[in-house]
Amino acid sequence: ATIPLVHKVSELYKDLYRLGNIVPKRDRFGIFMKIEVTVLDILEGVLTASFEERNNKEGVLKKVRIKTEILKRLIRIVYNLNIIPSKKYIGVEGQLQEISMMINGWIKYVSKKGG
Repeated sequence: ATIPLVHKVSELYKDLYRLGNIVPKRDRFGIFMKIEVTVLDILEGVLTASFEERNNKEGVLKKVRIKTEILKRLIRIVYNLNIIPSKKYIGVEGQLQEISMMINGWIKYVSKKGG
């Protein structure tokens, strides 16, 4: 689960980074900066979980899950404020849904098997 998840989060960051080019300056240094930082936090959390001891993974992953939900909300806000176009929103939202499912699957796996 680790490597594909790291890849998915990395790809999401790249897409959001590129999207930053079309975001107005005011928003780029406001809410959009928070979005970028949150994606990087998620990437850091996923990598941390992959290197953690078995019994510590679940706690790290639960924090990552919360960050992912925060990110979903922030992305929805920028879309609702018409900061990003709907085509881009749909793409990012799809990536987030997939990342979210992968994180939840990993949490289930470590909570059942302890690894």
